[in-house]
Amino acid sequence: MQTEETQMQEAMKKAQEQAQSVETEETSAHEHEVAQDNAQTETETKEFDANALIEENEALKAKLADLEASSKSKIDSLVRAVAETENQKKRIEADVERERKYGNEKILKALIPVVDSLELALIHSNAEDPAVKPVYEGVQNTVTLLLKELGNFGVKAVDPLNQEFDPNLHQAISMAPSAEVPANHVLNVMQKGYTLNERVVRPAMVIVSTGAPAGAAAASSGEEKKNSINIEA
Repeated sequence: MQTEETQMQEAMKKAQEQAQSVETEETSAHEHEVAQDNAQTETETKEFDANALIEENEALKAKLADLEASSKSKIDSLVRAVAETENQKKRIEADVERERKYGNEKILKALIPVVDSLELALIHSNAEDPAVKPVYEGVQNTVTLLLKELGNFGVKAVDPLNQEFDPNLHQAISMAPSAEVPANHVLNVMQKGYTLNERVVRPAMVIVSTGAPAGAAAASSGEEKKNSINIEA
């Protein structure tokens, strides 16, 4: 009787163990299946994330290229603006310098005829006449002072008597022969010229020498030849 009961207990125990074993195997199989599903899901997730990263990377590259192009355009615009500002500054400085040098040109042109009139009065006045001498000296002092003050502003008179003719400063109104003045030199100054800081305001009106007359040159040559013969004799 005891043996049968023992056998029954052992059989029940064995059955429980088998049931547990089957349950364990099923659990393991389920866990394995879940693990496979998770692994597959993880793999798919990784593949999906890689594609997303590639797309994001391309988008960032495109955005960076746009920013670089925009930055380059802005830098070019800034460089051009700086260059234009520098050029504008130079133009303004040049205008200021030109105005400083030649801004008084209109006043000078208005004063030149006054100087001409005063000098003409001196030429046609008799400085030795006691009645005229005080006026003469007063006008002379006025002309001297006026030219000195004009000189402080860069004004210079052009009085080229006996100097070589310069078309940049002189205006020839006539030509005449002269035994005393070489050819292409100023024989007579009809009207003085003026410059303002090296710029011609009015050229000097001059008569230019053509040199000695042909007859005078021949006579001079004959005289020299005669003197040479006498010396040799």
